[in-house]
Amino acid sequence: MPDSSISKFFEKSRKDRLDIIANFANLSSDELDLLQSNDGGISYDKADKMVENAIGTFSLPLGIATNFKINGKDYLIPMVIEEPSVIAAASKGAKIARIKGGFEVSADESYSIGQIQILDVDVAFAIQQINESSDEILRLANSKSNTLSKMGKGAKEISCKEIDTPSGKMLIVELLIDVGDAMGANITNTMCESVSPLIEKITGGRSLLRILSNYSTRRIVKAKAVFEKESVGGEEVVKNIISAFEFADNDVYRAVTHNKGIMNGTIAVANAIGQDSRAIEAAANAYAAKSGKYRSLSKWSKDNDGNLIGILEIPLSVGIVGGIANVHPVAKICTKILGISSAQELACVMTATGLAQNYSAIRALATEGIQKGHMRLHARNLAAAAGATNEQIDEIVQKMTQEKKISLDRAKELLDQI
Repeated sequence: MPDSSISKFFEKSRKDRLDIIANFANLSSDELDLLQSNDGGISYDKADKMVENAIGTFSLPLGIATNFKINGKDYLIPMVIEEPSVIAAASKGAKIARIKGGFEVSADESYSIGQIQILDVDVAFAIQQINESSDEILRLANSKSNTLSKMGKGAKEISCKEIDTPSGKMLIVELLIDVGDAMGANITNTMCESVSPLIEKITGGRSLLRILSNYSTRRIVKAKAVFEKESVGGEEVVKNIISAFEFADNDVYRAVTHNKGIMNGTIAVANAIGQDSRAIEAAANAYAAKSGKYRSLSKWSKDNDGNLIGILEIPLSVGIVGGIANVHPVAKICTKILGISSAQELACVMTATGLAQNYSAIRALATEGIQKGHMRLHARNLAAAAGATNEQIDEIVQKMTQEKKISLDRAKELLDQI
């Protein structure tokens, strides 16, 4: 069985890293060539077919997080992100979690929620009519996807709710749709639009918006990990991490930054696998405020032995069929590296990565501070921006960190001296 615990992966050459990944994921020579291309795996012609008014492509670093064991399976996790220290932090968090068995993660079925807004209607009467016609509405919705119907998936439930607005009462009809291994936006929107004329006829009202909700509360993922007390740094560090969590859970200004750190991990994986990162972040932030107050998405406590316990629960709407995940060649390779076979498995991996990243960030904050490791990595970017070669970068970084003067101007001065 492949092992994601790779010693000093960060010290290896690019060729050695790629060889390890190729062996782990059984990549072909063509796939390796694509990873080594300078265009990020996507040509202008392909980009021009993906978006309007294309003028080129824009690449971000693609890295690999190591050490992950999730539900007993080892993963090497592709991450696309521009921020230094994130991939290293996720790998370190996974390494500590691995001591106690790694991450235990569960994911709901892939249920998408579609909404149809009905105006100019007697809401109570309309709800009664819709309930009586629910089977007919569901049949019509499911006629729009032979694939889902054959799989025993598709539209499963219909529900109604009344909302009060400054313009008056509105009826919101909601479809609950099992979208399988898809993210599900397109089929959800198609089903909503297809049933809206029937709902108008049944209720006598007028439909306006017919679209999915990205607040995917029927696609909840929950990750848990135990971080050994001694490896965390002892009782005092465990206590400080819990206090840091309590700060985030009770102060919105801290909670936003705390949750952003979680998204550093989750969204970096989403980027690599071609997921809708805006939908994921919008849902996560709404979920953080579900109590009426914006709070921490993660929960931190300790067990009877004093070990640190981390739990992360988020709504996560992802897919491995359809969308960019099946169009972008590098996203396809990243999916192969990850070795996932379902949307739920992808959701589990993304949530575990968010929890690992959160652990490392909160531990750094509660001990030496976030800047010690972060600024050393930032110094490398500054040295490169100053024009240093690969051979010169290490020397400049070492001098800047020793002096504790990390800036672009200082990097240029040191480069001139060299």
